[in-house]
Amino acid sequence: MFALGIETSCDETAVAVVSGTRQIVAQRILSQVDDHRPFGGVVPEVAARAHLQHLDRLIAEAMDRAGLDFAGLDAVAATAGPGLIGGVLVGVTMAKAIAAVHGLPFIAVNHLEGHALSARLSDGVEFPYLLLLVSGGHCQLLIANGVGDYRRLGTTMDDALGEAFDKVAKLLGLGYPGGPAVEAAALGGDARRFALPRPMKGRSGCHFSFSGLKTAVKQTWEGLSEDGRDDRARADLCAAFQEAAADVLVDRTSHALAEFPASASRQRTLVVAGGVAANSYLRARLAALAEAEKVRLVAPPQGLCTDNGAMIAWAGVERLRLGLTDGLDFAPRPRWPLDPDAPAVAFAGIKA
Repeated sequence: MFALGIETSCDETAVAVVSGTRQIVAQRILSQVDDHRPFGGVVPEVAARAHLQHLDRLIAEAMDRAGLDFAGLDAVAATAGPGLIGGVLVGVTMAKAIAAVHGLPFIAVNHLEGHALSARLSDGVEFPYLLLLVSGGHCQLLIANGVGDYRRLGTTMDDALGEAFDKVAKLLGLGYPGGPAVEAAALGGDARRFALPRPMKGRSGCHFSFSGLKTAVKQTWEGLSEDGRDDRARADLCAAFQEAAADVLVDRTSHALAEFPASASRQRTLVVAGGVAANSYLRARLAALAEAEKVRLVAPPQGLCTDNGAMIAWAGVERLRLGLTDGLDFAPRPRWPLDPDAPAVAFAGIKA
């Protein structure tokens, strides 16, 4: 079984061919970082045009590298949401066209489910497992019971953690993309120099809040003298921010683990996925939590944490096996929750 996966939800144009035996047969990823860097963030119109310009070439290169023609595929999968709708439309339209011309099943993949299932591609993780999904637009804790079957335990009430990383990087003049820049700066920093809040830490439940932490970084930076805003201060503030964020993740995840008890037949598994899961410091802190809780921690390779076509192709394989295909009239969705039955969460004046 071979599936072609197309990912165009944000600022990577990504294509991959994945087999039913969990092999990434071919993969092509074109980053748009240089296109968006002058703007300090992703510009949706620029992203959509870049997807349109490069997608057909990347598909041809991936198919050639895989040694397949379209007749050798079993399905075509594409991210159909959530994401920047212009880019999503580019990928979905291309996938539908290939499916229609070559008589292949079309599979609309939830981008978040692509992340959620990436550990099954990399490590063959079995259901159920606890999922910490951390990315630029999402920060959630869910129990993954099966393909298309997720129960949300907690979500962010304001900023996602990846968004907070990007905004801190921009505030400190570290450039774009922010996550890697903050992590690199923090390596040489002293996290003890600046006292920052840990929003929601110690409170009941599994919800997150990062807006107050981001604001505290801003106030701390602006409170320094002009001469004091040097590289040393940047590094120390990045380290303090990263440590505070990790403290919150560990606290919230420990609460989620309490709602995901072990059974006699299985060891609990914690999967961390999404772009922020590529952060080595956060991985190390979660690894320490997993060891203390006697939980298996699975973090996919960094190339499967950031947006990629392989996770979309694999989600297509998983859904095809269950007969979950979609019609060519499927409408892309800018918002698409993994747990549609989860109650809405509103920020209710909770202070850090």
